[in-house]
Amino acid sequence: MNNISVIGAGTMGNGIAHVFAQAGFKVTIVDISLAQLDRAVATITKNLDRQISKAAITEEQKKNTLANISIESNMIEGVKNAELVVEAATENIELKLQIFEELDKYAPKETILATNTSSISITKIAAVTGRAGKVIGMHFMNPVPVMKLVEIINGYATKKEVTDTIVELSKQLGKIPCVVNDYPGFIANRILMPMINEAIYSLYEGVAGVEEIDTVMKLGMAHPMGPLQLADFIGLDVCYAILRVLQDGFRTSKYAPCPLLANMVAAGKLGVKSGEGFYTYTAGSKELVVSQRLK
Repeated sequence: MNNISVIGAGTMGNGIAHVFAQAGFKVTIVDISLAQLDRAVATITKNLDRQISKAAITEEQKKNTLANISIESNMIEGVKNAELVVEAATENIELKLQIFEELDKYAPKETILATNTSSISITKIAAVTGRAGKVIGMHFMNPVPVMKLVEIINGYATKKEVTDTIVELSKQLGKIPCVVNDYPGFIANRILMPMINEAIYSLYEGVAGVEEIDTVMKLGMAHPMGPLQLADFIGLDVCYAILRVLQDGFRTSKYAPCPLLANMVAAGKLGVKSGEGFYTYTAGSKELVVSQRLK
């Protein structure tokens, strides 16, 4: 396997393209927006420069990585030679189903179709294709070049040889694959999102402030980032959408999003991406500067 297509040039898409290209694969990033494609290549270049500054890679490796990447705004052209397609579009089920219907038409019949979804049913996505056995979840963690985990999700019909191929491929990327089955939230978000939601409820009910909640989890539970800052990093709209998937999938109020989360999403306070969530984010010269917003 050498030719990889990545659908979507956003944060996850450019990260996925980065790690495949750095591992020596030929990668085509496909997105309808040429501006987004240009931003993706610029982001990958900046992240490669950061790796060089940390002596993680050489200038030659950066050059080779960028040479492995091409961009394409036309789906048909973008996937015609792909041996694996990784879809990394917005976490919207209607959009993903539409994309997979198109991929099934335009990608070669032997091509494996993977989705980077963090919560949407692999089985449901596979059902709109004529190759359900070749559809699988390949859930990378953000930031993709840094995080080691790939959560690999088997749909109801996913063939064992497809799973084995994706496991080995993940290892070639320097990642650690964990295979799970297709139930709402899989494992990562089934455990993570209720924790984040409970942290938001604790704030909503006045049990503690933002800094206190995050500090307890960082210092008391050895989490590298508190749940409220992590929610900002993920995107509060994404957290809300995943909780709704869990609530609908399990038919229980246990996973119902906290009213504070719903209000913040409605107000457009989405975290890092909007500049404000549980914290306020100001673009600095190198890093995002975090200041406490809520107490």
